[in-house]
Amino acid sequence: MRTTHRLLPAAGLALLAGVALTGCQSSKADTTSGGTPTVKIMVGGIDKVIYLPAKLTEQLGYFKDAGVDVQLLSEPAGAQAENVLLAGQVQGVVGFYDHTVALQTQGKCLESVVQLSKAPGEVEVVATKKAGTLTGFADVKGAKLGVTSPGSSTDFLTRALAVRNGVKDSGYTTVKAGAGTTFISALAQGAIDAGMTTDPTVAKLVSTGAAKVLVDMRTEEGSKAALGGAYPSSSLYMDCAWVSKNEATVQKLANALVKTLAWMDTHSASDIAAKMPADFQGGDPALYAKAVGDTKPMFTADGVMPADGPATVLKVLGTFNPAVKGKESSIDLSKTFTTKFVDAAK
Repeated sequence: MRTTHRLLPAAGLALLAGVALTGCQSSKADTTSGGTPTVKIMVGGIDKVIYLPAKLTEQLGYFKDAGVDVQLLSEPAGAQAENVLLAGQVQGVVGFYDHTVALQTQGKCLESVVQLSKAPGEVEVVATKKAGTLTGFADVKGAKLGVTSPGSSTDFLTRALAVRNGVKDSGYTTVKAGAGTTFISALAQGAIDAGMTTDPTVAKLVSTGAAKVLVDMRTEEGSKAALGGAYPSSSLYMDCAWVSKNEATVQKLANALVKTLAWMDTHSASDIAAKMPADFQGGDPALYAKAVGDTKPMFTADGVMPADGPATVLKVLGTFNPAVKGKESSIDLSKTFTTKFVDAAK
């Protein structure tokens, strides 16, 4: 199995973004010389705990067991990962489900074929030196808020939280802060006052005293409190036409991922962390295991979409996203996900 993990250069992503405007892919899956289907999957930050099931599936050997040759690639910005999929450079993305909803109004059909989570797994953290005055999201007026990139799910969620707390878009400044070390540096240097990120970055910031948690959406309860309902995020989503032409291959992917989710549901955070590559642990296995434990509640045990999840996502996007706002009635949520493959996997 190929296990190359790389970042696409910015110039390449810009080109792919342009190509993406021409339409989605619809070709049959390639195969190895032995006839095994091959699939490239872009992960929106392969070392993020919210996307852990993708790499864990590889580590457990479940893709190979299911009879599919998977190459996992990494692009930290979800919006860019989406562009690479639309350009036909990969066949799937492990990223936020909300992209499938937002893109439908632009004539694109993407669908979640395995729903990995029932909550965003995102956390709004605030620099400790700002925590005295910035005690809730209603206090972000005038603040510099970090997001992964414009158009990313962290951008979507930041804007949604602002609206829900009575803060206008013009009331704060959004800053592209990336993820991981770039996010940590942005917070340390004062480029941002607060920002949205995930584990293991959250665990690192809190453990060093550099930041405090402002809004925690790593659990379904936290998601409901912050956004008004379950907010399905991490998923394997793919182009609808490609799925229809490659159902046998998609079923193999679903079989592998659902098996992983079931394994995670019956194992401890320490067990899960121990299966991951050493470089994912940042030199601190105990802290990484804690990050996995803090985020673990967000994952589904069976890959099934939460019943009220799509409606919550549509409602959240409709509050601010110009591609969705005012067009909610034209969006067919049933086309943004399918349970066909996970039902068969069970």
